[in-house]
Amino acid sequence: MKIIAAVTKEKSAPFVIQEVELDKPKGNEILVKIVASGVCHTDEAVQHQFIPVPLPAVLGHEGAGIVEAVGSEVTEFKPGDKVAVSFGFCGKCKNCLKGHPAACLNLNRINFGGIQPDGTTRLSLPGGQKLSTFFGQSSFSSHIVVNEAAAVKVPYDDIDLGIVAPIGCGIQTGAGAVLNVLHPDFGTSIAVFGCGTVGMSAIMAAKIAGCEKIIAVGGNANSLKLALELGATHTINRKEEKDIVGRIHEITDDGCDYAIDTSGNADFVKKMLASVGFMGKGVILGATGDVTFNIQQELMGDFKSLLGVVEGDAIPKLFIPKLLAFYRQGRFPIDKLIRFYPFEQINEALEDSHSGKCIKAVVRMDS
Repeated sequence: MKIIAAVTKEKSAPFVIQEVELDKPKGNEILVKIVASGVCHTDEAVQHQFIPVPLPAVLGHEGAGIVEAVGSEVTEFKPGDKVAVSFGFCGKCKNCLKGHPAACLNLNRINFGGIQPDGTTRLSLPGGQKLSTFFGQSSFSSHIVVNEAAAVKVPYDDIDLGIVAPIGCGIQTGAGAVLNVLHPDFGTSIAVFGCGTVGMSAIMAAKIAGCEKIIAVGGNANSLKLALELGATHTINRKEEKDIVGRIHEITDDGCDYAIDTSGNADFVKKMLASVGFMGKGVILGATGDVTFNIQQELMGDFKSLLGVVEGDAIPKLFIPKLLAFYRQGRFPIDKLIRFYPFEQINEALEDSHSGKCIKAVVRMDS
């Protein structure tokens, strides 16, 4: 079928919205009419090939929409169902079978290899040239074909799918790092470096978990103000504070129990780990290059742990409905992060996200 998609044709080129061809769903796949899609820094990383996905491609990996058709083997979904779409995984490797699909042994191949889980792609240009699929979905488009395993039924009719869309990656990554991985004890302390979508989601989750001291570290005064509204008890402006680590140790009486870096900046990763106290845990959520540590002085000597976490170690079909329930209860106000853009303004949405003009850009296909 003919659809409209934002195509990434070459490294660092802007998105080009054009007509492309989408094959019909196979046995275990569903066809989804996309209502909205979150715009994520991971899309930007691929656009500039920091993360190498074969080009040309259709990016987008935080889709939400309405099921229009299902394959012959699909039993979970029917036309008319509202769904969120998350990352792809094989469902068969040892990590998937242990309940850790975000650690799927085939995760990189499926999500960044330009293919669906079965090794093929459903997208092509009008002349027949194949287009890479991204995260098994490619949600910067009017319609997608996705494996039913990566789709999550939205259990509430009263939630705008524009709010649902960004949960599939960035929001579940930040919240999951806290609720699924760190499991902070009630009354403990946590520092979150970076006040973008992932960091703000971690802050909201830390409040839900009952952390006593929640320290937001960022460089945007407006974002730090919002962090206080969302649950932070203290803020540190990295542009004004010369000794971030010392300030965190002062607030927490010799180091926080947990810390998260969402920036992907090597210097902040080191500061994040240094802000953690004895036997504390640090988590890296941002795509990060080389970082040099003195293991004895910065890690092992203080019995610290440093973890890399993908997608919040979430099982999306279980975790996304929980986050939506928290949202409806007013405990997880993700709507305060979101700014909507018409689909045709996708390049502007990405630029505003990159520059910090908005925290979470979401493009709407129904605008």
